[in-house]
Amino acid sequence: MDVCDGITQAAMDKAYDSNSIRAKLEAKGVEAVIPPKSNRLDIIIYDKERYKERNKVERLFNKIKQFRRIATRYEKLKTNFLAFVTLALIVIMLR
Repeated sequence: MDVCDGITQAAMDKAYDSNSIRAKLEAKGVEAVIPPKSNRLDIIIYDKERYKERNKVERLFNKIKQFRRIATRYEKLKTNFLAFVTLALIVIMLR
């Protein structure tokens, strides 16, 4: 099973704006939602609305990392770690 199975788009920041990354994503059938760097000569069009959604995901990860047990990964087993991530998400949703 490939990592990109089921992924239709990849939203990344400007640091990932390179032709090689865009080519790899295109080869896997993934749409690149990456704003072009200011020094790029050719014009790249990307979906600005989808790129804005990336901010919500980053803020959620920031909130999850506020839970020390998750940030330092005390739990070594995947199932236990996933359980604490789920618990943290529930706490975040209830706030």
